[in-house]
Amino acid sequence: MNESSVELEGLEVRVDQVLYQYRKSGVPSETPHVFIYFLTILNNSTETVTLLGRKWVIENSDGTQLVIEGDKIVGKTPTLSPGENFSYNSFHLADQNSRAFGSFHGSDSTKRKIHVQIPAFAMTIPEKS
Repeated sequence: MNESSVELEGLEVRVDQVLYQYRKSGVPSETPHVFIYFLTILNNSTETVTLLGRKWVIENSDGTQLVIEGDKIVGKTPTLSPGENFSYNSFHLADQNSRAFGSFHGSDSTKRKIHVQIPAFAMTIPEKS
């Protein structure tokens, strides 16, 4: 994310759901866990925006961080007019009891660089009942 970008008022990210994919038996304990997340990007601003990329920070339970940056969002560069949204799901590989947060970046209809924060969400293994 470029320092000259602005956080566009009315552009927001909602974490809809985070799921844990249980491991098959025999998987080594040091293997990262799979957490599937579902997000919706809502454009409640007055500008049309095009999202060009993302930055994720994964904080592991031991305090280490992994930063992932890249172009596109699940292979797409969504353009959202005011009132539109874009929903998708993907996954992170992480230690048990980790968290993820980050931002999406792009530009508005005036070519101004913008970004929107992805709220932090926990990646924890649910207790079996």
